[in-house]
Amino acid sequence: MNVKKIAEIGLLTAIALIIHVLETQIPPLVPIPGIKPGLSNIITVFALYRLKKHEAVMVVALRVLLGSMFGGSLSALMYSAAGSALSICVMLPLSYKLSPKYMFLLSVLGAAAHNLGQILMAILVTRTPSLIMYLPLLTVSGCIAGLFTGLSAAVLYDRLSKYEKKKA
Repeated sequence: MNVKKIAEIGLLTAIALIIHVLETQIPPLVPIPGIKPGLSNIITVFALYRLKKHEAVMVVALRVLLGSMFGGSLSALMYSAAGSALSICVMLPLSYKLSPKYMFLLSVLGAAAHNLGQILMAILVTRTPSLIMYLPLLTVSGCIAGLFTGLSAAVLYDRLSKYEKKKA
C-alpha cells in the first residue's frame, strides 16, 4: 500500500470519525431511542466505490472502534460493531453489482441491515426477543436516513470524479 493510499484511508476515516462525533452532539430528531441520521455512513458508502473493498472495510472498522473510544462505551461499541458488520456484509457484495448511480439503493439496504444487526445484538444482550417488534420502526427511519446518506455519497463521488477529470 503506497503513502497516497494510506493518506486517503486516514483522511476518510478522520472525516467519518469527525462526522460521527459531531452527530453525537446533535439532540435527537425524534423522541425514539436509536433513531439518528447516521451521517458518517456517507463516507462508508463513498469508500465502497472509491477504495478497494478491504480498504473500505478498514475505514468502517476504524471509525467504529475510534468512535466508540471517543464518545461511546463498550455497549456502544457492541451495537455499532454489530450494525456495521451486518451492513458492510450486505453492501460489500452489492457494490460490485450496483454502479455508483445506485449508491442510494446500496445505502438504504445497508441502513436496513445496520438496524437489523443492532436489534439482534440488543436481543442477544438483553435476552428480550420482543425487541424485534422495534425493528419495523427502526427500518423505516433507517431507510429514510440511508436514502439521504446514499444521495449525499453519490454527490460527493460525482463531484470528486468531475474534479479529478478536470485536473487531469
